[in-house]
Amino acid sequence: MIILIQCTDQVGLVAAISKVMADAAFNIISMREYVNVEANRFYLRVEVADHSFNTSHIEAALQQVLPAGSTIFINTDVKKKVAVLVTKEYHCLGDILLRNYFNTLDASVACVIGNHETLRSLTGKFDIPFHYVDHQDRSKEDFETALAGVLNHYQFDYIILAKFMRILSPQFVAAYPHRVINIHHSFLPAFIGASPYRQAYERGVKLIGATAHFVTDVLDEGPIITQQIIPVNHAHSVKDMVTLGKEIEESVLAKALQLVLQDRVIVDGNKTVVFEN
Repeated sequence: MIILIQCTDQVGLVAAISKVMADAAFNIISMREYVNVEANRFYLRVEVADHSFNTSHIEAALQQVLPAGSTIFINTDVKKKVAVLVTKEYHCLGDILLRNYFNTLDASVACVIGNHETLRSLTGKFDIPFHYVDHQDRSKEDFETALAGVLNHYQFDYIILAKFMRILSPQFVAAYPHRVINIHHSFLPAFIGASPYRQAYERGVKLIGATAHFVTDVLDEGPIITQQIIPVNHAHSVKDMVTLGKEIEESVLAKALQLVLQDRVIVDGNKTVVFEN
């Protein structure tokens, strides 16, 4: 069982929470806490050994010792499910499917949905359901209604945008708060629009990178989960940068999924607290 707590900071919180665990005969495997002194906010991740337990009882006991307005998340089903949205680029989807196949994703892929047919054959090789939802000649509202219609046939914890090249509406995002994860190149907002790697090449950048974040109403400005960079120089061509960019996007998304699926990320406003180990 994993418990995530977010609340106002005060003296004795760790002791009080530990006592709740001890009273329930829970053996704590790990406990990681962080205090934002400026905001007076307390964050905690607790992992306890397998045990027969009543989550509502534990939550009620924690609420009694925590400050008013505390947020408590309890996960007793460690392995989650994800739905993956794609367009045409295969690198991020391919990595997810391979990790799913070899059972190293910390989740199972419920389905893949594409607004092009391009990645159907790749998905089919792994016996994962693929659904085509055409976006052409239809309004954003109609497209997203069709998209939601497919998603509603599946149970999932998160939606992964694996280079899904469509901007989702605030209404769609609001239906899945902090459950939609996106990957993009870190050039934003410096290099907005088409061909960001060519723009970077022409600007002579020395670092390229990628960012994984939760999707919000503001394009590519949601809470950041993780980022990585890689150095480049004048000898790298546009093609080289594109290749390196795909590799780092794949790596960053994989890391973000690992953190989120293992319940190591707490969202607070437009920031995250990430307990990496």
